[in-house]
Amino acid sequence: MKFCRSERPLSTKFIANALVVTLLAATGLTACGTPPIQHGYVMSEDALAQVPVGSSREQVALVLGSPSTTSTVGGESTYYYISQTIDENPLTGRSITDQKVMAVYFDDKGLVKQIANYGLKDGKVFDFIQRKTRTGGADLNLISQILAGVGNGNPLAPH
Repeated sequence: MKFCRSERPLSTKFIANALVVTLLAATGLTACGTPPIQHGYVMSEDALAQVPVGSSREQVALVLGSPSTTSTVGGESTYYYISQTIDENPLTGRSITDQKVMAVYFDDKGLVKQIANYGLKDGKVFDFIQRKTRTGGADLNLISQILAGVGNGNPLAPH
């Protein structure tokens, strides 16, 4: 027994309907994306209040935990707590939508002299605690490199 397949070309109406169904499915997948993922340190206002200027390194580590990274310049050290918000979308993949760097600066005696919470505002490094754009300092390059990962598809390797 022989089955025949129609050699008739697909109709324009059929192609248009298939395109509409495909677009609706893609839109549905976008709407069902996962909620944002939080990586790294999540800053608590209560915790920050427990480490005012003058606190010791030990108190900072006890309240905030181990820093993501540290640096020492000119005898003064800094603890950096890095956090990222990542969106995962079935169509576009992973992307960092927000990134913050909380810096706890210590003086040469090991006491907190300043706390800053950096992020990007209008493409520039901005301290959300002091409400100032960061324009200088020994660690500006490090903070800029960390924050350059915002919008990058790979959350583990910021540029």
